[in-house]
Amino acid sequence: SGRLKVSARHDDDIDVKCGFSELTCFCKGCKLEIMALNHLSLLRPLLCQSLVRQVRSPLVATSRVRAPLLCPDTTCYPAACARLYATKKAKAKAKGQSSKVNINSALVEDIISLDEVKGDMTAVLNALKDDFTRNLSIRTSPGALDHIVVTTQDGKFPLNQLGQVSMKSPQLIMVNMSSFPEATVAATRALRESSMNLNPEVDGTIIKVPVPKVTREHRENLAKLAKQFGNKAKDSLRKVRSNAVTQVKKTKEGHSEDTIRLVEKQIQQMADNIAVDIDKQLAAKTKELLG
Repeated sequence: SGRLKVSARHDDDIDVKCGFSELTCFCKGCKLEIMALNHLSLLRPLLCQSLVRQVRSPLVATSRVRAPLLCPDTTCYPAACARLYATKKAKAKAKGQSSKVNINSALVEDIISLDEVKGDMTAVLNALKDDFTRNLSIRTSPGALDHIVVTTQDGKFPLNQLGQVSMKSPQLIMVNMSSFPEATVAATRALRESSMNLNPEVDGTIIKVPVPKVTREHRENLAKLAKQFGNKAKDSLRKVRSNAVTQVKKTKEGHSEDTIRLVEKQIQQMADNIAVDIDKQLAAKTKELLG
């Protein structure tokens, strides 16, 4: 049988010497000898288990624990395995940061003009704002009719450029078309086909427009129409992005695959930013319409 011998002196670091059948521990203060008849192999399972844990986990943290068996007043620092995992929020943040691309437009001018692509995408957003202003107004004032577009033989014109709009009463708006009497019919049709739920009446060159009462149903219909305008804008945005990507693929000769991939990623990133702006405009307009 083996023999376990431990000598200790208080308040000092433990120095363990292992022989074939002898274990000696020295600490400061006094000497403590512990004789044991247990075989050294009894410690083997514990040592093996600790080694396996250290091999399996690359991240090892030390924790401060007491060792009451060998030396009650001595503090030692055994290895303890602790595995750290990245949270979903951290992974998403890292993914978002790695996916951002910022290419200098001048460096890829021979492939595509990113400034023109950005301009086309911004034009889609501006067109949506114009649609909201022209067709989704619930104001009961003469200015509510200013942006109604009248289609004539000579082209398209705002209503306030063809006729004089005035407020006869809180319930009636008058449009005097004496300056362009030939556009009276077209102006009447534009008013009737607008999304403002108008029912104009013609009296010579004067168009009488009764102001309808704004009901909850009318507000909800306008909100639905706003969503349709938003979906239309997103379709136009996807078309701009698709045309840009197609142009990049046609001019990929003489450029590395990594460069082409980065340009396509930049275009997608620009489209995503405009799509976010479209959603913001739609949310703000819907809130305004529903009150």
